[in-house]
Amino acid sequence: MSIDLAQGTPSALFQWLCASLLFSARIRADAALEATRALFREGLTTAEKMASATWEERTRILNRAGYARYDESTSRMLGETSRMLLDHYRGDLRNLREAAGRDPQEERRLLKQFKGIGDVGADIFMREVQLVWDELYPFADRRALSAAQKLGLGTDAQMLARRVEASEFPRLVAALVRTDLGKHYKEILSEAAT
Repeated sequence: MSIDLAQGTPSALFQWLCASLLFSARIRADAALEATRALFREGLTTAEKMASATWEERTRILNRAGYARYDESTSRMLGETSRMLLDHYRGDLRNLREAAGRDPQEERRLLKQFKGIGDVGADIFMREVQLVWDELYPFADRRALSAAQKLGLGTDAQMLARRVEASEFPRLVAALVRTDLGKHYKEILSEAAT
């Protein structure tokens, strides 16, 4: 899946918010990825388009993509999130950023007001968006920092940020999260020792 966040457009930010909602559920990552792709293939790439789709349409797309266990509740959350984004921020997460005064804690609080976005979803969103919302840089969530510590890479985001270019930092943090989720510590440490 490729969402080009580099320009920070309303559509890309919305798509990443939807992906964050889907990936934060207790469901296989590959099912969340396929569901995200399916929604976007069907053209539900903006808050307006997602909100105008019916609950049944969203549910059918999610179900066919393998997101069956949570398809009905997730469909409802996607609709409610889209409507809230339209009502409160005119469909543009950049307006949320400005409403928060570009304060990371306030941005997080406002993100968590969207149905289906909790701490994990906010972490996923902020991890990638730090490329275009510079007030978030460097951002690493607890899971990434735990993995970094186990791999001897550091104990905080500032330490990790010194290891790579700023443009590569979100990739490093995402790789650390995947390492923790997959429990790949032994393989990585073994490879690093050779």
